[in-house]
Amino acid sequence: MAEPRLLDDDLVSQARGGDAEARNELVRRHRAAAYRFALQLTGNREDAADVTQEAMIRFLDTLQRFEDGRPVLPWLFRIVRNKSYDLGRRQKVRRAESLDELLEKGMPAPVQRDGDPAARLERRDLRRRVWSALGRLPDKQREILVLREYQDLSYGEIGSVLGVPTGTVMSRLHRARRALRDLLAEPDRREGRVR
Repeated sequence: MAEPRLLDDDLVSQARGGDAEARNELVRRHRAAAYRFALQLTGNREDAADVTQEAMIRFLDTLQRFEDGRPVLPWLFRIVRNKSYDLGRRQKVRRAESLDELLEKGMPAPVQRDGDPAARLERRDLRRRVWSALGRLPDKQREILVLREYQDLSYGEIGSVLGVPTGTVMSRLHRARRALRDLLAEPDRREGRVR
């Protein structure tokens, strides 16, 4: 019979006590989510890998300050966010690999098992347009949309990641959604169509 899966709280406690396997399990459990968030913030696979590695090291180094009973992901995402900004400040010229190119190279996206080729093509086109529009948003709007819509964090968890009150999260999210909607509507407006 398989061993029951430990809760993050138990792993954090064990890791604080010096248990190397608990530290490794925390990394295994949360590295993919940290990488996806870093990729969505940086738009570059190599930068995302660097940010993720730095963030995981920082995460393990700060476990003593982590509040018991709190979810791990918001704490880790805050570290990823800070490391992403640190990287951006260190780089004088950022590589211009667009989110569209990342999609074509296989950026993680929801898998659709629909047999209709026209529907798949339409979804792919919409996904490309959304990623392109996300890439044109200011960093603060992009990150809040990614945290809510792609990482599925609650408003409170997003507030914890960003260091802002829940009301601020709600208002920023509203503005970011409106800005994204406006960017997505631009091609239709140019062609004289209104959605």
